[in-house]
Amino acid sequence: MNRQMYQALIALAISAFAIGTTEFVIVGLLPTVAIDLDITLTKAGTLISGYALALAIGTPILAAILSRVNRKKLLIGLMLIFTVGNAAALFVSSYEAVLMSRIVTAIAHGLFFAFATIVATSVVPTTKQGTAVSIMFTGLTVATVLGVPMGTYIGQHVGWRATFGVVALLGIAGLLAIVRYVPRMTEENVQQTTVKDIVALLKNGPILLGLAMTVFGFGATFVLFTYLSPILTRISGYSDQAITWILLVYGVFVAIGNMIGGKLADRHPVRSLRWVFLAQALVLFIQMPLLPSRIGSLVGIALLGLIAFMMSAGAQTHIVGLADRFVPSAKGMASALNISGFNIGIALGSTLGSLVLANGEYLDTAWVGALMALIATILAVISISSRQQAKH
Repeated sequence: MNRQMYQALIALAISAFAIGTTEFVIVGLLPTVAIDLDITLTKAGTLISGYALALAIGTPILAAILSRVNRKKLLIGLMLIFTVGNAAALFVSSYEAVLMSRIVTAIAHGLFFAFATIVATSVVPTTKQGTAVSIMFTGLTVATVLGVPMGTYIGQHVGWRATFGVVALLGIAGLLAIVRYVPRMTEENVQQTTVKDIVALLKNGPILLGLAMTVFGFGATFVLFTYLSPILTRISGYSDQAITWILLVYGVFVAIGNMIGGKLADRHPVRSLRWVFLAQALVLFIQMPLLPSRIGSLVGIALLGLIAFMMSAGAQTHIVGLADRFVPSAKGMASALNISGFNIGIALGSTLGSLVLANGEYLDTAWVGALMALIATILAVISISSRQQAKH
């Protein structure tokens, strides 16, 4: 890839960093938000679940409506909406208004990743599409570890509204980077998605199989990761202050794993996913003997970070590739559905984690997550078999 390609992908990654930060930073700020808005902690939790629900439902619907809009102009518009949605938190005072700003931001989030994937794969050679998507997703993975702790720190010391003000500034940085470095997509790159195309996607076996892989594969890690902080303090024996540094270690390995996943996806997305999911299952399972040890837990967390997002580029590239093969006019919609799949996976993993804790122990989240990863592995094997049969 040449310099211009890298610049375009970095612009998308900057925007992804801002978006990823705003999605997860609310987790660390819930108590502060609940007190400030005079609501219960449970009600404040809807600022997270409402975000995920709006993203999962709104993304595919609006992706169909906006499928004809020029990709660069659409990304600029979405980052503008994202910025306004976060800046609104500086001025609104009611729970309902904050929730509405979260919903607006969530929809911009989902649509951005859906169409940014198309842009990322369009500006590079076919053999580098997996790497391109992984570079874009690096912004999201780094946000999970660096952006969220930074935002939480700001929110706890200056106020939660200040956190969203900072995220709005990050949104502006992403917007300006897109304006400057992302090339204008020609009209040939923009195709209308029709109702017929959407039906064709939902009726397509390989695409549905790919979406199921995304849900189970991405959700597997979140069964355990959702409760990583209490696990580190209550099982591994670390102090609250140490968790931030452990998460930084996790983040470094997330970035490494994400780039490895992109390289693997360059060769053959679904074949690489088979081994990624299998490795994920193994890494999750061995957390059970590793986490009770302080040294072992560091090894376990590093491995967990390495594998957690390794499937992202492959899954997204695989879905877009299937759409290009079976329903070429609906690549944007297929990408949007897969973004919804990521978030459904997060919700499913977190929900399973809650059920595990209600009926078992913290370490049980590890083998339940491993089971989800094994299901994703089986789906990948079936997908490979289906592709081979289709060629004969």
